[in-house]
Amino acid sequence: MAKNPQHTERLRPIDLAREHGLSTQAVRNYEEAGILPAADRTEHGYRTYTPLHARALDAFLALVPGHGHHTAASVLRAVNQGAADEAFRLIDESHARLLEDRRTLQAVERALCDLAPGAADEPDAPGPRPRGTFIGPLAESLGLRPATLRKWERAGLVRPRRDPATGYRVYDDAAVRDARLTHQLRRGGYLLEQITPLITQVRAAGGLEPLEAMLSDWRGRLSARGRAMLTGAAKLEAYLRERG
Repeated sequence: MAKNPQHTERLRPIDLAREHGLSTQAVRNYEEAGILPAADRTEHGYRTYTPLHARALDAFLALVPGHGHHTAASVLRAVNQGAADEAFRLIDESHARLLEDRRTLQAVERALCDLAPGAADEPDAPGPRPRGTFIGPLAESLGLRPATLRKWERAGLVRPRRDPATGYRVYDDAAVRDARLTHQLRRGGYLLEQITPLITQVRAAGGLEPLEAMLSDWRGRLSARGRAMLTGAAKLEAYLRERG
């Protein structure tokens, strides 16, 4: 069987680096990490690559935006080790994470629908206080540790009242809502310092306008990841096809 001429054409490290906008050291690092197949060596010990290595690098760089560096590297290592099924499993897991992130966004949007204008930050009404929930049951319902809720309280994200008889924290409807909203935003990748002004603005404005731009940005980032995954899949398929 004749060799694929693309597998016999020789490329220098600098050729591969220039084609992909990398340094020659980066190319060597990728080879040592198993992202590229092992290079041949000249009689003087210099590395030589082929167009197959270029396609491997194409696939890796295309996978990174959608799947992240760690997963992209693991996928290429699995392919280069002849474990294509493991590579496909890693990609499936990454797609599942994207789906979960989309569901999280939808959950945030549903949570925001419960934020009726003027519902937050209302002054205390006279008469008996409404019943609420304690920190343990609330933490359990959210799948969190009570310490996390206390941390959010210190950050001003959740404002429980204190039971006058016991001193225990009591979370009324508004505090539960803020805790759930904070939880969903944290799952969406937002830091506490990013969430704090959003919660503050929602309380002050009595509406959802401050979150609309954030939700739009979040939705756009998820869409970009999805498209990047499609691009990465095409490049990976081209590499798999060329490997034979």
